Amino acid sequence: MSDTPAAAPAKKPRQYASEARGSRTRLQGKVVSTKMSKTIVIEIPRVVKHAKYKKYVRLHGKVYAHDEKGEAKMNDIVMVHECRPYSKMKKYRLVQIVRKAAGN
Repeated sequence: MSDTPAAAPAKKPRQYASEARGSRTRLQGKVVSTKMSKTIVIEIPRVVKHAKYKKYVRLHGKVYAHDEKGEAKMNDIVMVHECRPYSKMKKYRLVQIVRKAAGN
């Protein structure tokens, strides 16, 4: 038995908005809620390989983002940008709407 732990799987490097402003992450996902004032909830999908079974599993996370003008609607695909915390859970802001949902 070796005393060294198994190597962790290689992580995909994050996409930064600009190097000049530091490490500001951009995320793309689908809007799942617009019920709050100036706030949208976005579902961020990701695919990871299961450590034991080596099968790819689809997972998702939710982030809260600031939408000042109320542009985003349900099921839109949007790009959000990491920024200063607006509240306890809201740490992203809407950058652009990548694709409008059908019917909006």
